[in-house]
Amino acid sequence: MAIILNLRELEKFLTKEGKGSIVLTGGCFDILHIGHVRFFSKAKKMGDYLIVLLESDKKVKKLKGRNRPLFIQKERAEMLSALRSVDLIVLLPTIENDSDYLNLVMKIKPDIIAVTANDPAIEKKRSQAKKIGGKLKVISFTKTYSTSELAEILSKNI
Repeated sequence: MAIILNLRELEKFLTKEGKGSIVLTGGCFDILHIGHVRFFSKAKKMGDYLIVLLESDKKVKKLKGRNRPLFIQKERAEMLSALRSVDLIVLLPTIENDSDYLNLVMKIKPDIIAVTANDPAIEKKRSQAKKIGGKLKVISFTKTYSTSELAEILSKNI
């Protein structure tokens, strides 16, 4: 089972335990689906630790709409922690600007930042990887319903 940390605890982990290559990814992960599971599995194979930055409820609402998230951050983290491929989940506070994300990535210093080809922030993440001397790896995604599509289907059936 993965470890769930806040930012302060992450810093302690990185200085004490963080030996080995780090793969970093992040997102909302409101409703886990097969695409997520396969993405995490592929990402994990690229390094020793897979760290998932989990967006705050406020940020999910801003990105996805007023009826989201369906699950609060701690519940989303608990679901992610049950996945064999995920090593650490970091509970993010609400982050509003790119420089705060960059500062966080610079503290973590991942060897790889893993994304899918349809990640809306792919160019920002490419720039972050370059600034820390890491690599951006694009992982093919599974054709399936997106979390937003699943949320829409659920809202019509409730």
